[in-house]
Amino acid sequence: MTTPRLALTLTTAILLAAGNLTLARADGTDPSQPPVTEPSAGAPVKIDPHAPGLKLPEGATLAAPKVLDIKSVVEDQSGDERREDTNADVTFALQAEVLFSKDSAKLGDEAKSRIATIADEIKKQNATQVRVFGFTDNLGSSAHGDILSRQRANAVQAVLDQDLNDPNVTFEVRGYGEQYPIADNSTEEGRRKNRRVEVSFPRSQG
Repeated sequence: MTTPRLALTLTTAILLAAGNLTLARADGTDPSQPPVTEPSAGAPVKIDPHAPGLKLPEGATLAAPKVLDIKSVVEDQSGDERREDTNADVTFALQAEVLFSKDSAKLGDEAKSRIATIADEIKKQNATQVRVFGFTDNLGSSAHGDILSRQRANAVQAVLDQDLNDPNVTFEVRGYGEQYPIADNSTEEGRRKNRRVEVSFPRSQG
């Protein structure tokens, strides 16, 4: 007596010989083809160092090495002062409320001490070119903001010039008004950040 397993094997052989049946694995793949295995996610990818696609075209050269510009930003706890350092420049941003009374370009005593700290850093970096830019929020007229921001930049530059007392230092002074906001002008917190004077100068490469 033939066992059920043997009968199934004989029937399968007959049908395959007649070409009437194509078997498939449970996953739907063709058993006549080797199973496809997915590469392990952790397995390293082998690279042929001699592959033509990895070679530079004849006459081509690599670009000169370049140091990426790294930016560091430090803001004091009150948010009144921010220092930004890059490979090329140092920038101090002082909020207007720390420097001036409302709608005024007259510096207070605290402002002068903060400006003196910036002057010390300029000396430390041996900088001879200093930029002093004033900014306002978007309240009031644009023309008024332009004038006020320039007046405030002039006031900061005058104290810096006095503290540095160096004829080799040149200044670029501008008032940008409401241009170039760094925060959202739709909130008072954002407007407060936008009312500022920025002092920037090149970083020493030594």
